[in-house]
Amino acid sequence: MDRFLVESPHTLHDCKLAVKQVQSMGYLNNFDWGCEAGVHTGWAVIEAENESQALGVVPALVRGKARAIRLSKFLPEIVDQWAEKA
Repeated sequence: MDRFLVESPHTLHDCKLAVKQVQSMGYLNNFDWGCEAGVHTGWAVIEAENESQALGVVPALVRGKARAIRLSKFLPEIVDQWAEKA
């Protein structure tokens, strides 16, 4: 499985409902929220088979605005090779 950063923006108007729906879906503890800082977005790192599956943690109310970004890590050996080629 791949890891995805799920970014779920929502409006101030939709904020409480979106968070409550995430809670009812069982993913509240997966998300970090910027709402109290005035940035109405939730972020979660989710393991999923694909982008569509990762977006399944976002309530339908705001899913159309959400995005899932596949994450990767770079091994030190790869980064060291980049320096050698420069």
